[in-house]
Amino acid sequence: MSEERVVVSIEGRVARVTLNRPEKRNGLDRAQFEGIVAAGERLRRERGVRAVVLHGAGKAFCAGLDWGAFIGAGPEVREKLLLRAKDSPGNVAQRACWIWQEVGVPVIAAIHGVAFGGGLQLALGADIRIVAPDARLSVMEVRYGLVPDMGATRTLLGLVRDDIARELTFTGRIVDGEEAVRLGLCTRVAADPLAAALALAQEIAVQSPDALRAAKRLYQASRGLDTRAAFELETAAQLSLLGTANQMEAAMAMLEKRAATFTDGD
Repeated sequence: MSEERVVVSIEGRVARVTLNRPEKRNGLDRAQFEGIVAAGERLRRERGVRAVVLHGAGKAFCAGLDWGAFIGAGPEVREKLLLRAKDSPGNVAQRACWIWQEVGVPVIAAIHGVAFGGGLQLALGADIRIVAPDARLSVMEVRYGLVPDMGATRTLLGLVRDDIARELTFTGRIVDGEEAVRLGLCTRVAADPLAAALALAQEIAVQSPDALRAAKRLYQASRGLDTRAAFELETAAQLSLLGTANQMEAAMAMLEKRAATFTDGD
């Protein structure tokens, strides 16, 4: 087994990001946080990648914070996790979740085993979540006398009704994959979430990279806008694509009933 905490592999146009601390159910310590952020930073620069799959090695997606590691590490480690980069709104811990929104292409989380606390917030940073029916998920921070502080105010509250978010946060109760989909935490259930996520990533990766990136930016930037501003943003995004080489190739491929060949740019 690789000693790397987070392993990135790229095959074709799909990147696979593996949380690689299975003996701790991929629990989050400082090195794991930093490894996740580094993986996201790398993929922000990989122009040939059109989709990303995020998953955990071993028996779990991510069991959340590794409390033993943090208790023994001392206050200086906790202080370093609170540092904020100039080009991101979040501190290191928040950015481990939010960086998957900063990656310009669709990110799919494949969830099996458990996704507790920070592990769930990590999954919520993805664009799409495919979950095993017997997976267990929880906004667990209240059980430790804490609040969710790794981006949940932007991810959790953007996915589920406000009262559902509050109930999950106030109780820390555990839901299975089926309920997670019903509540809106996850996108769909699959017996093999990783295989389903990789198949979906391949389906996405044959689309125009310009359109994929523009669509992700559009949906991110339209949050909170009034109707007029959101519609203006749609128009601007569309005009930036119309007539470009990749857009024309997509249209011709559809008309000619063939696979499109796109360029990924610099």
